[in-house]
Amino acid sequence: MTMANRNARYRLGIDIGGTFTDLALMDEATGETLSFKTPSVPSDPAQAVLNGVAELANKHDIDPASIGYFVHGTTLGLNTLLERAGATTGLLVTRGFRDLLEIGRLRLPDPTNYYVEKIKPLVARQHVCEIDERLKVDGSVFRPIDLDAAAEGVGRLIGEGVESFAICLMHSYRNDAHERALLAHLRTAFPDLYICASCEIWPQQKEYERALVTVINAYIGGRLRRYFERLQRGMAAVGVSAPLLTTKSNGGVMTAASAADAPVETLLSGPASGAMGALQVGRIAGERRIVGFDMGGTSVDVAIVDGDVLYSTESQVGDFPVIMPTVDISSIGAGGGSIAWLDASGVLKVGPQSAGATPGPACYGRGGTRPTVTDAYVRIGLFSPGRVLGGGLTLDHDLADQALSTIAKGLGVNTLEAAAGVLDVTTANMYAQFMPLMARKGIDPQDFALLAYGGAGPGHAFLLAREVGCAKVIIPRSPGTLCALGSLVTDLRRDFIRTVPGHQMFDDPEGLMQHYEQLRAQALAWLDAQATATTSRRILASADLRYRGQSFDLTVALPDNKLDGLVERFFENYSRIYGFADRHAAIEMTNIRVTVVGVTPKPAPPAAQAGDGSARRADPTARHGLFEDGRMRDAAFFDRARLAPGDWFEGAAVVEAPDTTVYVPEGFVVHVDAFGNLIGRIA
Repeated sequence: MTMANRNARYRLGIDIGGTFTDLALMDEATGETLSFKTPSVPSDPAQAVLNGVAELANKHDIDPASIGYFVHGTTLGLNTLLERAGATTGLLVTRGFRDLLEIGRLRLPDPTNYYVEKIKPLVARQHVCEIDERLKVDGSVFRPIDLDAAAEGVGRLIGEGVESFAICLMHSYRNDAHERALLAHLRTAFPDLYICASCEIWPQQKEYERALVTVINAYIGGRLRRYFERLQRGMAAVGVSAPLLTTKSNGGVMTAASAADAPVETLLSGPASGAMGALQVGRIAGERRIVGFDMGGTSVDVAIVDGDVLYSTESQVGDFPVIMPTVDISSIGAGGGSIAWLDASGVLKVGPQSAGATPGPACYGRGGTRPTVTDAYVRIGLFSPGRVLGGGLTLDHDLADQALSTIAKGLGVNTLEAAAGVLDVTTANMYAQFMPLMARKGIDPQDFALLAYGGAGPGHAFLLAREVGCAKVIIPRSPGTLCALGSLVTDLRRDFIRTVPGHQMFDDPEGLMQHYEQLRAQALAWLDAQATATTSRRILASADLRYRGQSFDLTVALPDNKLDGLVERFFENYSRIYGFADRHAAIEMTNIRVTVVGVTPKPAPPAAQAGDGSARRADPTARHGLFEDGRMRDAAFFDRARLAPGDWFEGAAVVEAPDTTVYVPEGFVVHVDAFGNLIGRIA
């Protein structure tokens, strides 16, 4: 595709992964999209972005100055947390609460394992500084704060090598005066130090969770701030003048400056962008109920779209709970890099250990020797001999066979049968987690289409759909870069919360609405500070309610941003989730929430491709042997670029594209819709 009109305005979306960085360039007027991959640079993630922009200019004749909208997602914050590679962090707490992180919620990660290792906090106990101050539960001052003593303690910890600080004082969710005074005092005393406070990050009542998200923010903040500064300088140097936006865990975007202050909001930005991309593809394809199936190198991320994406306030990121709202994404099963192995009883297992990007699967030829799911794909014949994948990667069939021979010998079978077994176990792992997940959400897979994306998703989606009962599978035009494409259609979005007295909903509804108005003003001020064009703005209000005496809440939307009808909606939601609601028991409110959405200008959707409306059996570009269901089959191989609207074919078949490979087993028929999506159904 040629996109050489230098007068056009383009949108550039980028998703930085561990192995490849995906780019999606969209023409704002026509919706035409150019997608490609470039190798990531783990030591300098910003460099991969700059390399991609250089490729746009040199190979595709795109003037960087014509890029008017630039948004990207990165796993840098997530990887920093998971790899424990963040800054040496200190925590400032009210005197007497030094062991806040050590105690946590007193829950075992695995209740059935009494020998499970305790999760190591991000802050060492000797780096927790107790501050002389105390607020009462109603927010009134019990003991004034000693700012000079606090600064002295911080100075001592800096001398011990602490690089960043988080502040979390008791009851600051009710009165943030002490936290803000301490924050201002320390920023004046130590202007180069990265410091953040819970009142700015997430002022919710739960002490441990509130402290934890603030600590995570401080832990990754310095590295993310340097990254954003480096990227902004680099983009300006190559001629991109568009403001730098970054995607967020809640499916929105914010400016890089805001992200540098609150990088904890970007932890799940990549998967969230994928979910938003799945939502967009579903809307174009006329499908409102879909299950997003994002299969990468390590795991599979599942996102539910039921008219809109679902959200969660109980996400688990690595070892830690994150209470800030995120797109509801669950990880299941194994990814393309998951390693196959035999346990002590000789039973075939797949994962959870992964070959990662380095050395990667054996077929990558980068030093890996252990068999992976990708090696199994190669061995059964899913890739044409000599085929070059996106990013210039060539797969070595002999190395895949050698790696699989280790488990084939243990199983007493040949490598073809061993490869098929690896894929069967992988599908079984997914099924075992997918079905309970759907049940917990009250979803019947037969009512939803499975929309596959990610580098490996289209290769396994039909296998999973056959097992779980999804009657339809959707493969978008560019599934390997859908996360980058999803970032182009997201809106500015941020969530705000305020903890309120439980009785206030009934005793002082006017006071409660004042809280709402204050949050609303705060939200609109944040949106104004983003200095990014919007076509409209929305305020979404909700509240957390529970039966008195319970420990967990339900978030219930405020109808028309008013309290009227809130209790009835709580009963309805409670009954839908738990099967029963006691309409006579006392309920209470714990938090009020406000979400501000700044709707960004949207590019034109891709135009339906011209066609005569007739269905035509597609002609394959080649035929190769494919091992399926215990025997070799003569499978049709298609070049996706040659498939046109109205074309259809049956499995067993393989569709090859630069960014992914689509595997269609026997029993499915696939047709190409007017937008270039592959729509598969059980024959």
